[in-house]
Amino acid sequence: MKIHILGICGTFMGGLAQLCIARGWQVEGSDQHVYPPMSDQLVEAGIRLHEGFDPQVLTADVDLVVIGNALSRGNPCVEAVLDQRIPFISGPELLGRLTQDMQVLAVAGTHGKTTTTSMLAWILDRAGYEPGFLVGGVPTDFGVSARLGGGQYFVVEADEYDTAFFDKRSKFVHYHPDVFGINNLEFDHADIFANLEAIETQFHHAIRRVPSTGFVVVRNQVESIARVIDRGLWSGLISVGSETDVSMSADGESLYYPTMGQRVRWAMRGSHNAANAEMAVAMAHAVNIPLDQAFQALDGFSGVARRLNCLYESVRLTIWDDFAHHPTAIEATLDTLSAENSEAPLIAVIELRSNTMRAGVHVDTLRDAVRAASEVVWVIPDSMTWDATRLLRPETDDRLSTDIDALANTLTECTGTLVFMSNGGFGGLQSRVVSTLKTS
Repeated sequence: MKIHILGICGTFMGGLAQLCIARGWQVEGSDQHVYPPMSDQLVEAGIRLHEGFDPQVLTADVDLVVIGNALSRGNPCVEAVLDQRIPFISGPELLGRLTQDMQVLAVAGTHGKTTTTSMLAWILDRAGYEPGFLVGGVPTDFGVSARLGGGQYFVVEADEYDTAFFDKRSKFVHYHPDVFGINNLEFDHADIFANLEAIETQFHHAIRRVPSTGFVVVRNQVESIARVIDRGLWSGLISVGSETDVSMSADGESLYYPTMGQRVRWAMRGSHNAANAEMAVAMAHAVNIPLDQAFQALDGFSGVARRLNCLYESVRLTIWDDFAHHPTAIEATLDTLSAENSEAPLIAVIELRSNTMRAGVHVDTLRDAVRAASEVVWVIPDSMTWDATRLLRPETDDRLSTDIDALANTLTECTGTLVFMSNGGFGGLQSRVVSTLKTS
């Protein structure tokens, strides 16, 4: 079968393309911005890439078109698919079909999904399960964002964002999970959800797909999660966190599991990653991996690209890169870095990139979330429609920036700890700063 993927260079669609290749299908793809590292992974997998959305690439031998959720009506290829009645499907629905004969473990939540999914895949792999997986990042231990695996178990990062222009349900509704984990649940994606209740409804719909022989794994003492469970539960329930059997704490370079009396070396940082570990261990236990064995497997877990990675270190300055883009995640990252070196200045460079951040939904929460930072540089788009100076804290050196080139020059003069936080790439700002420091 030959398929053409529209929007192929996103992490999800790129990973899906690699799963299709593993199934023996012929795959081509189009995207507006075809660039490394995803483009390199796809070309190495034998996938032909097309820059832009020229309908001419939809040749007569294409059996199926997969349409990414970034594409909408008016896109030339979308219009051609509809006008020519070419069979089409969304990426999440296709993933659901690819994994229909597998036991699916889906990791959901507002933040921490990529790290938790990677931990869970690692635990299953160490136990000999040979899991397939699709992750919204690149786990260091695997080196790829997706693989088909041995065919029995599949671990997926379960995103609550909508599916496609023709299907406004959350992606994870299509994944038919046997084990569905909800690690946290807060308001996000203001461009598609009116309020937190609307998001909770989508989580409820996902729970309706879990069989009676399956499990829903939830974080204890979270009101939004409790409300979802109260709307209906037809499967087993496992709780993690405070006052449960799966509660852990991070202590320097180790992770401690008091109930088991065990401690492992820990490459991660912060209490938020200890919470991610709780969810991964509990979900692994739901498919019969003993709790102590699942916990011990984390001894060798190396982390995920762009999840609080150290880019540069000298006597004067340490530079970190993190994917945090929601107030809770931003606060957790800054608190972790501040606790590690409370004497050094902590400078945060935060990009208002997500649709929710651009809309100004979290203005007051964001200002509170950065209290551990000595200084914050808010990188804002030119299209801002609200007064971003509301983010600036009094009696600090906080500032706004729209000029990446000028910012790159000033950041090289920083002293202490510098952390970049965005769900995008800052236009390569991090690498430019590090490159300048290494050659100066």
